[in-house]
Amino acid sequence: MTLVYPEPSLPLEEASTFRMHIGGAESNTALYLASLGHSTGWVSRVGDDPFGRRMTSELQRFGVDTSAVSTDQNAPTAVYFKDPTPQGTTVHYYRRGSAASRMDAADIDRASFNGVRVVHLSGITPGLSDSCASMVDYAIRTARNHGALVSFDVNYRPGVWDVETASPVLADLSRRADVVFVGRDEAETLWGTATSDDIANYLNLSGSLIVKDGDVGATEFTDGVRTFAPAVPVSVVEPVGAGDAFAAGYLSRLVAGDTVASRLEHGHQLAARALSSLSDFNPLD
Repeated sequence: MTLVYPEPSLPLEEASTFRMHIGGAESNTALYLASLGHSTGWVSRVGDDPFGRRMTSELQRFGVDTSAVSTDQNAPTAVYFKDPTPQGTTVHYYRRGSAASRMDAADIDRASFNGVRVVHLSGITPGLSDSCASMVDYAIRTARNHGALVSFDVNYRPGVWDVETASPVLADLSRRADVVFVGRDEAETLWGTATSDDIANYLNLSGSLIVKDGDVGATEFTDGVRTFAPAVPVSVVEPVGAGDAFAAGYLSRLVAGDTVASRLEHGHQLAARALSSLSDFNPLD
């Protein structure tokens, strides 16, 4: 999606100047991983419009492979707006009928899985349409067939689908993944789980579960071992995109073979960088 936000930080009703950047969970994670030196590709559809062309060229500029991105001649690139107020930031999505919402298994078939070590997916995508839900299922099966790890960020968005519909779907996708990221608060909304341990017991994953709890820290559960790492102190400008950055930091250290503590700490460091900016992606120096 294309992200639009006011600069300086003012409510949309009062703002007169705006910035435009790349937005979207998977693309944010891909951008951070590419900035960390990893070979990264992004699979999606964009509209045949200035937003889609700008997004694709920006991803390419930061080193993300967009060869599997297609252009839909009959649907627009989605746009969303951030509305920062003293009470917090509200996000307004305009993606119904967007090019990305029309994705299906053919989009996965355009991508090369040769040498791919991790396939990262978001719980936003299956809520966009039935064809997107089928595509996510197909992506998991394809990743398995190629020996890649499946990373899944639950990323529940009430503006995409309701809790009753999303809850069982996101739990099922979590149980099929090798690495799962979820916020403690969103898990409580989805599954009524109040603590990190409650989430781990409810999902009962065979892989790794990382529970993020805002400015408290993050806890990983793997093979019955519980590891906690406190969050990095940071002056928060805006929280959207921090979870995507955390996933990138964690996955970067995962493929490097680092310890659980190192993975969590690196996730916090990148999340702190995202928290200090209105943009979802805050490029590394």
